[in-house]
Amino acid sequence: MARSSDTYVCQSCGAVYAKWAGRCDACGEWNSIELETQSAPPGAVAVKDGKGNAIRLDSLEGDIQSERRLPSGNAEFDRAVGGGLVPGGALLVGGDPGVGKSTLLLQIAAGLAQEKSKVAYISGEEAIAQIRMRAKRLGLSKAPVGLASGTNLRDILATLRTEKPDVVIIDSIQTLWTDTLPAAPGTVTQVRACAQELVRFAKQNTCAIILVGHVTKDGQLAGPRVVEHLVDAVLYFESESGRSFRILRAVKNRFGAAHEIGVFEMTGGGLREVSNPSALFLSEGDGVVSGSVVFAGIEGTRPLLCEIQALVSQSSLGAPRRAVVGWDSARLSMLLAVLDTRCGLDFGRHDVFLNVAGGLKISEPAADMAAAAALLSARLDTPVPPKMVVFGEIGLSGAVRPVPQMPARMGEAEKLGFEQVLCPALGEDKPKGLRSSLIGEVADLVNYIKGL
Repeated sequence: MARSSDTYVCQSCGAVYAKWAGRCDACGEWNSIELETQSAPPGAVAVKDGKGNAIRLDSLEGDIQSERRLPSGNAEFDRAVGGGLVPGGALLVGGDPGVGKSTLLLQIAAGLAQEKSKVAYISGEEAIAQIRMRAKRLGLSKAPVGLASGTNLRDILATLRTEKPDVVIIDSIQTLWTDTLPAAPGTVTQVRACAQELVRFAKQNTCAIILVGHVTKDGQLAGPRVVEHLVDAVLYFESESGRSFRILRAVKNRFGAAHEIGVFEMTGGGLREVSNPSALFLSEGDGVVSGSVVFAGIEGTRPLLCEIQALVSQSSLGAPRRAVVGWDSARLSMLLAVLDTRCGLDFGRHDVFLNVAGGLKISEPAADMAAAAALLSARLDTPVPPKMVVFGEIGLSGAVRPVPQMPARMGEAEKLGFEQVLCPALGEDKPKGLRSSLIGEVADLVNYIKGL
């Protein structure tokens, strides 16, 4: 007989407790711990005598089947997932409410169907009529996509075994439930169990499956973290408030490069691919304003140019303000300390504002020198040449360190018409069509800006 036990599970992070508590020690959420009754799966047997069937061990050397991909017809989506969907692979897509997850996946489903893949789109949140209305608005009514609306896992698996699709899209995993568990839909126990069954089905039937996941108020995928470990790829669909562009970012990918991105623009007719995102994040001005610097960055394997803006003004407050948008505030504090200690530039009596134009978020250290150049340009009221890009990492000693993929950064700048680059020592990787100014110390950067 299957045993059942009552446990208290945090619905935010999946932490398990023996008794109820008001606050989860693992994630810090209040009133997120609920009682759940967990039953052992039917047929489960406790191993007491250590007996079992031996598993054959194979060597690393052997025949390898070539990796087959299912193209979606959407270049940005295929780039983010590593070149197309892999049969038997499981993807988890998360994003804020209203960001366009369902719109994106409906367009992907239509593209896969037009590429001769059999696609099943199963929604637990919308009726079939609602999905058809969206498809009509997007101009996808004629796409041969199989639609279904349901939340019972047993019925969904029976349908998939009968139809045998190449690709399955589940929108969303939080709405599914299995009758083998007494927990309510959306709880940690149900999400974990449903995800395990769907991933197992995908592996056994070489069917690519895409799961849509909700996110918490902190932007993390809701439910237990074990779901992110089960799937082969985890993608976040991001947007900035008031902006029309969307970024599909891969944070985990067993079949491609992690941190790869696909860029889209939300229009009245759905999501449009942005093949040249650098033009999206660069301003259309003449570039003669002080405090504006173009940074040559890397997102995944894609070079991406964006504009970093700084404003430094005299402060009347005892504690000057420090405001940062799109960059790490702790890294700005470190940069200001380096400029003060190594170069004698006092920012202690000035308000400092730093912004990455276009709503893009930058996390790589290579943006240090671009941010420092923007701060110096604003502090000295000296504009930086408009056809120049800047990149490089600054250490606490004031030394400027080389960064990865410098040729790719300079190649993107040259392609977009830039003429000059301010960067660390290049070694043998010298630009062909760009004039380079090499910076070894942050003091050299200060002297360069002063000499403009």
